[in-house]
Amino acid sequence: MLQKWRDKCAVFGIWNDPEAARMTYLGLYAQQHRGQESAGIVTLDQGKHLFHKGMGLVGDIFQAEDLERLTGNKAIGHTRYSTAGGSTDLNIQPLTAGLLTGPIAVAHNGNLINAEPVRMELQKGGAIFSGTNDTENLLHLLARNPEKDIIEGLKQAALQMDGAYSFVLLTHDRLIAMRDPLGFRPLVLGKRRNPVQTDGQRSEFAYVVASETCAFDLIGADYLREIQPGEIWWVDAQGEHSEFLPTQEKRLAKCVFEHVYFARPDSRVFGLSVYESRKRMGEILAQESPAEADIVVPVPDSGVPAAIGYSRESGIPFELGIIRNHYIGRTFIQPSQSIRSFGVKIKLNPQMEVLKNKKVVVIDDSLVRGTTSQKIIQLIRQAGAKEVHFRIASPPTTGPCYYGVDTPQKDQLIAAHQSVEKIGKYIGADSLAYLTVEGMMKAVQGSKHEFCAACFDGKYPTPLYSHSENS
Repeated sequence: MLQKWRDKCAVFGIWNDPEAARMTYLGLYAQQHRGQESAGIVTLDQGKHLFHKGMGLVGDIFQAEDLERLTGNKAIGHTRYSTAGGSTDLNIQPLTAGLLTGPIAVAHNGNLINAEPVRMELQKGGAIFSGTNDTENLLHLLARNPEKDIIEGLKQAALQMDGAYSFVLLTHDRLIAMRDPLGFRPLVLGKRRNPVQTDGQRSEFAYVVASETCAFDLIGADYLREIQPGEIWWVDAQGEHSEFLPTQEKRLAKCVFEHVYFARPDSRVFGLSVYESRKRMGEILAQESPAEADIVVPVPDSGVPAAIGYSRESGIPFELGIIRNHYIGRTFIQPSQSIRSFGVKIKLNPQMEVLKNKKVVVIDDSLVRGTTSQKIIQLIRQAGAKEVHFRIASPPTTGPCYYGVDTPQKDQLIAAHQSVEKIGKYIGADSLAYLTVEGMMKAVQGSKHEFCAACFDGKYPTPLYSHSENS
């Protein structure tokens, strides 16, 4: 299978929609790329939480009868790829609990890097954990806080949480969205026109929060704005409200890899079109690392926007020289006898008619271990290409992420211990070049002070606590 970074999770929440469960299902479906391990939906009906969760893909977990059973006009949902905690049913979100103030459900995108020491302190105080994920820390912190108001409780809990978090919570009387002060992970706010008329008047609106705006597009919601770093936003029977966490942070650490690879290209992340920023990365890459070639070919699908940009800037024609099979299930039957590069061939197939006797520039979004790139180049050469020049629309990846992304250990990242020249020889390219950090920042219209690029430059914006250098 293709070796790519595995994204974290997606969250979704909706308030005052008669089809809350179905809208949440669609919102998770649109964000399935952010996590394919498990998913769950929690609704609120007459002050009680109803939920359905499962391992697997959103479309497999939820059937029509499951959504019928999830009554109520408020809901939150989550789709997950585990980054903290194991792959078990107990870690499927949203997590639910009963506090003195009433029922609560929480969905989390990110990773609390001080989760282990906080968890140990809670356990010393008698806390009992049912799962192994870091999100459960928040429930225990809220349960132990003497503040009766959930917003004040969240402010106090935030003082004990370090790292990346975009939370969506559903209590008995409000929907809450909360983002960490550094703004690592995206979280956006929207409004959807309620299809149900009220006393013959104009339609009411449902409030919606999600990790990405592509979820809004599917359900017909209008994008309003980002939930700001350090903001707690909520809506209740009185309307919407907003406060900010008590923090002295003056900087931001938005994950630049959202624009490199993670987010869907049709989303707006951190206020920018992902598609446009990826095209700019390709354009800048062509300026920084030109190549003499006949065609520009993307590694589908994530390399397509950057390849369009590279082609536009260089004047070299864009071609779909590699076709991706989009209809692969989570399992498939391996052949009894060995087929060379089978893991790549099951997804990617080079077109001989396009590649034969051509000098090819191949564009990919990132290079992790190098083994997949090596196999792709082998396939392109077998299709008859004369030269293969590999271009990466991001800088060399030299370190793991601790903020909610499943990444290889540092010793498995080829750029952490090999030069660009040696990597090029290893993967079999005639030439290899990466986008520079400066070029990447230019593409996202930002600076190093606004984005976290620690996986490229090793400058982690927070302490790493117990994490070892190679973890």
